[in-house]
Amino acid sequence: MFPEHRELITELKTSDRHFLNLFDRHNELDQRIKNFEMHLEHRTHEEIEVLKKEKLRLKDQIYAILTRSTAARETTA
Repeated sequence: MFPEHRELITELKTSDRHFLNLFDRHNELDQRIKNFEMHLEHRTHEEIEVLKKEKLRLKDQIYAILTRSTAARETTA
């Protein structure tokens, strides 16, 4: 996820607890969705769609933090 921000992600995971929680929750949902789609766990299509929407919401929040952090760095550089 967001390979162009790999270094910033690593930094934020150690310095921003909220970011870390969002990142970990996103990864957890990603793995659960993969398990459901591979039929390792059983869920209805509707349940999987709800999880996918939550994952997307988290990804949007993560991206917003990354872009704000990048913009803040550019103004101080």
